[in-house]
Amino acid sequence: MTRFALTIEFDGRPYMGWQHQNHGPSVQQAIEEAIEAVTQEKVRIQAAGRTDSGVHALAMRAHADIEKPLSAFRLGEAINAKLKGHPIAIISCEQVADDWHARFSCIGRAYIYHIVNRRAPLTLQSGRAWQIAHPLDSDAMHDAAQILLGLHDFTTFRSTICQSKSPIKTLDQLDVVRSGDDIKIYAGARSFLHHQVRSMVGCLAAVGSGRWTKDDLQSALEAKDRQRLAINAPPDGLYFVKAIYPE
Repeated sequence: MTRFALTIEFDGRPYMGWQHQNHGPSVQQAIEEAIEAVTQEKVRIQAAGRTDSGVHALAMRAHADIEKPLSAFRLGEAINAKLKGHPIAIISCEQVADDWHARFSCIGRAYIYHIVNRRAPLTLQSGRAWQIAHPLDSDAMHDAAQILLGLHDFTTFRSTICQSKSPIKTLDQLDVVRSGDDIKIYAGARSFLHHQVRSMVGCLAAVGSGRWTKDDLQSALEAKDRQRLAINAPPDGLYFVKAIYPE
């Protein structure tokens, strides 16, 4: 048995998220079926994180244990061949130690949320960004975002169906950067609650539009109440970009 680490890029629009679902296709299911077609083995892959329906990934990390003798290069190429027709690509495949675990060995996760701030309809970025037509003050958004850094109870920013044992998380990065019409929000932490990034982005958009102030965001955080959320940003603009492991 050999353990392989996969780095995966995918467009989340056709899927009900990363994890297996009874009510629709998932990214995990598509990759596992491709691996079975290559190896004739039923394999359950483990990922660094889970993504919701419509959320994308630039470099999701996962691992698979394979009995069939294959090189990492050949396995990656073969899986990609079987994934033809799916907007999923194995961008790297490497052999790793048997005790390396895509989820439990991971010490950090990073996301980017992409907002396009313009009135004209989206064409190339439709389904891959959140369009907000009215002007946003990205400097105010960044300033307010710093309130959320550090150790907090993020209940306000947590989905009601979140399975995490505790709402307390440490947020290491939340930067808002603008370039023309593009606003990108960079979020980094050891781990995130279900919907945490999308919920934080929704509140920052409220600040950027002038509907909320920095103090409103502070009050929402301190309330520890999901009902105090401004809005949950749509999945379109969210990308899993990096899983971090010890060197």
